[in-house]
Amino acid sequence: MMSRTDHLKGFVLSLILALALLFSWQYLTELNTIQSHDISAENREYEILMGHTQATQQPDHNFPSPRQFALESWQELKAPFHNTSTNDRGIGWQLGASLYRVIIGYGLAVLVAVPLGLLLGQQPILRAALSPFIQILRPISPLAWMPIALYTIKNAEECGIFVIFICSVWPILLNTSFGVSRLRKEWLDVAKTLELGWARRLWLIILPASAPTIVTGMRVGLGIAWLAIIAAEMLVGSSGIGYFVWNQWNNLSISNVILAVLLIGITGMILDTAFAALQRSVSYAE
Repeated sequence: MMSRTDHLKGFVLSLILALALLFSWQYLTELNTIQSHDISAENREYEILMGHTQATQQPDHNFPSPRQFALESWQELKAPFHNTSTNDRGIGWQLGASLYRVIIGYGLAVLVAVPLGLLLGQQPILRAALSPFIQILRPISPLAWMPIALYTIKNAEECGIFVIFICSVWPILLNTSFGVSRLRKEWLDVAKTLELGWARRLWLIILPASAPTIVTGMRVGLGIAWLAIIAAEMLVGSSGIGYFVWNQWNNLSISNVILAVLLIGITGMILDTAFAALQRSVSYAE
């Protein structure tokens, strides 16, 4: 366990690193702006000599400085849930749409993977029979399923949910099966001696003993699901934070792209922190 002093030192170091990052960002953007202005001046002079006076009216598209980013992000965050049209929705609305898809797809994965993992963990023959199929399907990129999903499902919203399901089901299934298969034989022998039924044996012994590995699989699965939905929304989405990133890139709004990237990271951190707390609550020492 880290002491309070160590936590304070870590916080101070994080603050120093953040300030160093902001300073580097400011310095590089200023340097890029100076170079862009010099090159633009030369180009304008050349264009004027060639008779192309409209070149002086072309705007500069430089990477935003921290101050520009803060100002433009504030404009976006002032109305995060506005919904004017398909291409004009607030970033809060887009983030909520992505979380909604993740909740549905990930929830379905948990409902399928946990019971199946409990069954595989207790049935070695069934586990050996299904293992080749699981090992073949597990490494497939979620985005590789998109063409098949679009062809069969024919609905972008449901395709996104399917991608979340298919990528998060495997770590939950494998960790659940592993946790159940690694149960101490003595505990199961005691359950047989006490003549416990399968329901009580599952509730009193199997689930509590395998809970740490099950929650670990759920934590990994949620992280993968959050990664997959962003990429899926970039490809076929009409809403969601992934679609927002791609749409803002097409509009050359780099500040909004950076804002969305930061919100994706912060949301993922919050979700992972919640599962880390759940993981600590179900851990035990034998």
